[in-house]
Amino acid sequence: MTKYARDEFDRVPEISTRQGVHRTVSAPPSRRLGPVLSFGALALAVGLVAFLLLPRLGFGPAADTAEAQDRTSTSSSAAALPAPTATPSPTPSAGSEPTGSIAPAASAPSATPLPTTAAVDRSQPVAIYNGTTTAGLAGRVGTTVTSAGWVLGPLGNWGGPRQQTSVVFYNGPEQKANAEELGSLLGIPTLVASADFKMPLVVVLGPGFR
Repeated sequence: MTKYARDEFDRVPEISTRQGVHRTVSAPPSRRLGPVLSFGALALAVGLVAFLLLPRLGFGPAADTAEAQDRTSTSSSAAALPAPTATPSPTPSAGSEPTGSIAPAASAPSATPLPTTAAVDRSQPVAIYNGTTTAGLAGRVGTTVTSAGWVLGPLGNWGGPRQQTSVVFYNGPEQKANAEELGSLLGIPTLVASADFKMPLVVVLGPGFR
């Protein structure tokens, strides 16, 4: 008996095996071992088939081992073969001609000819005019010119504009070399190109000429 007062939950027969409010505890279901055993037997059968048949069909570890052995034997055979030797090319004999084409030797560049100095033509007549107050100066200079091999032209006194210095006039560019030669002979550095004279070369003696 309990020390608490009875209530509606205690109104049950005394002979009942249940006490208070309880639920019936169901027994745990029994495990079914049939499917598990069937699956294990099937897996075992598949394993045996694979172990017995696959090596014969070329699969599995045995086949891989045989293939590796074949590769090893092939590599050993290749290593045992002698290495090919290079065949030397035949050396041409002394009398044989070379087969390859020979490039022509480069020709040496032609030397550029240097410009030559124009030849002096002393056959050109030279006119001499005295532009100073010194008498006979034109004749004296004429003697110097003919002594150098020149052809002497007219001699006289200068009738043109008063000259500040001595001048050698030349008519045309072809007479420039002759004018330079006369100026060097007489010590006259002034050369003037002029077409006013009929003569190819004209020497005008100016003040200070010696």
